[in-house]
Amino acid sequence: MSESAPKAENIVWHEGHLPHAERERLLSARGCTLWFTGLSGSGKSTVASALEAELVRRGVFAYRLDGDNVRHGLNANLGFSPEDREENIRRIGEVSRLFADAGVIALTSFISPYRADRARVRALHEASGLAFLEVFVNTPIEVCESRDPKGLYKRARAGEIKGFTGIDDPYEAPESPEIELKTDQKSVEESVADLIAALERAGILPGAG
Repeated sequence: MSESAPKAENIVWHEGHLPHAERERLLSARGCTLWFTGLSGSGKSTVASALEAELVRRGVFAYRLDGDNVRHGLNANLGFSPEDREENIRRIGEVSRLFADAGVIALTSFISPYRADRARVRALHEASGLAFLEVFVNTPIEVCESRDPKGLYKRARAGEIKGFTGIDDPYEAPESPEIELKTDQKSVEESVADLIAALERAGILPGAG
């Protein structure tokens, strides 16, 4: 299990001159993390990408962190073992916290199959006084497998991929997410509208009324 405590010695946290609340006031922006979790093919990246575009069009600071994209750079040295999955989520949790602290709405789309990993990211945000909204993209595996945009389910069923979430590795669904999306029942546009409404209710975005 990875540890969150620094390995290095003789380091001290350096506070800046700008309190978080003052940063939000000056920027007229409130940061948070929307953590999209769900099976491969559930629609996490599709909805997160559409939401990012809508927020930026509205002049809202938002940035999307996608599971595959991050593994091309920051997490290029990680595989898909339980230990690497945990470290993958730990790193992204730290990065999304920094974005949220900077006044950006961070949209993270990761399978993140283990509840304990997601709980640690939530606790990290809460300890910093930052909002964390878990978005459960609750799409049945049959639908995800029928979409199979990357051909991964087919390969997993053929035994070419081991430890594939939903096939031979578990997915621990959120027990009480702030937002639940069913992309087999609603369009991308409807899902984005639901997320905008949730951000308004949470006080991240100004309400329509």
